[in-house]
Amino acid sequence: MSQYKIEAGTGQHIGDRQEQQDRVGLFAAPHAPGYMMAVVADGMGGKSGGALAAEQVIRTSKQLFDVFYPGNSVEELLQSILHEAHTIIKLTAVSSEKEPHSTFVALVITPQQEAIWAHAGDSRLYRFSGPNFSEKTRDHSYVEKLVDEGKIRPDEAKTHKLSNILINVLGSTNNTPYMTSGKYSNLKAGDSFLLCTDGLWHYFDDIELSAAVAANTPRQASELLIRKARDRGTPRGDNCTFAIVKLVVPPAEVKSYTVQKMRRAV
Repeated sequence: MSQYKIEAGTGQHIGDRQEQQDRVGLFAAPHAPGYMMAVVADGMGGKSGGALAAEQVIRTSKQLFDVFYPGNSVEELLQSILHEAHTIIKLTAVSSEKEPHSTFVALVITPQQEAIWAHAGDSRLYRFSGPNFSEKTRDHSYVEKLVDEGKIRPDEAKTHKLSNILINVLGSTNNTPYMTSGKYSNLKAGDSFLLCTDGLWHYFDDIELSAAVAANTPRQASELLIRKARDRGTPRGDNCTFAIVKLVVPPAEVKSYTVQKMRRAV
């Protein structure tokens, strides 16, 4: 019997914006049993341009995961998604006369009890062990660059006036996007992951997110997080989009016995 089963769900709210420009997807690999992928994209560009870009990230992710086979490299898959989506978004910008950009964060769970992820931009992946926060991705943003250079403190980054400036996105005409990847092995029941846009993580501490995910099903956690994000973000709340992936103890096998009637031979 498997050591865990996967429970996953997504959540999304338009916030106080006029348009939902985020996208999210959960996928199984048709040719690679036991593999699953979660993807979140935060579109930017205004006048539907951001929605076009985020939609392309999700579409490209599904298309390439659909032709993924066991033995292929997950890291190369994620790299291909990044570059192919970036190329198509740039072409879309030319044909649509818009300036679409998007972030990208994706997680792949493998049958080898591995979690492999990658991101570009400020959409984040959080990893939790039970109710405990374990790690999170670092934003590809201008304020994180300032933190690295020692020009501002880490606790100042979230409220900095330039916190919305990104230095790495898909669709940029000036720079080729790069991805930062991570990996965690020996997955077990109790491990969980949260992929989310800044419309969610901006309003929570790490420990709040870990507690909400650990204590609830993905659906219950989604409802709770959206409600809290709205309470804290109104009247200027951003689009809020996320995916939750939890590894839980599989249900015990129930043995079923049937008793058939026996006829006496006369």
